[in-house]
Amino acid sequence: QVQLVESGGGLVQAGGSLRLSCAASGRTFSNYAMDWFRQAPGKEREFVAAIAWTGGTTYYADSVKGRFTISRDNAKNTIYLQMNSLKPEDTAVYYCAATYGRLTTSYDAMDYWGKGTLVTVSS
Repeated sequence: QVQLVESGGGLVQAGGSLRLSCAASGRTFSNYAMDWFRQAPGKEREFVAAIAWTGGTTYYADSVKGRFTISRDNAKNTIYLQMNSLKPEDTAVYYCAATYGRLTTSYDAMDYWGKGTLVTVSS
């Protein structure tokens, strides 16, 4: 089992920044590729960013590329999502998720999920 706890959400004005964190506990964190997904009200959960267990490979959704940065610190069992130039359409509950081994952006491939943290961007 891997337990994931997100933090860092909140209310921010458009153009502002937030940094989300996801703390992991349980099995060996460094064996897992990690993803961020988000779900806006009335919409399906969508992929945001992913990072390989080494931290050397990252993927981003086109909608956040150039504005968001995913990173990880395996010594602290934590991943981060630095979000800059936030837009009202970034408003959503943000979830971190873990998948054993291979990096993937697929929702169905995730083995573990956190409970999410709410990000609200005002215009």
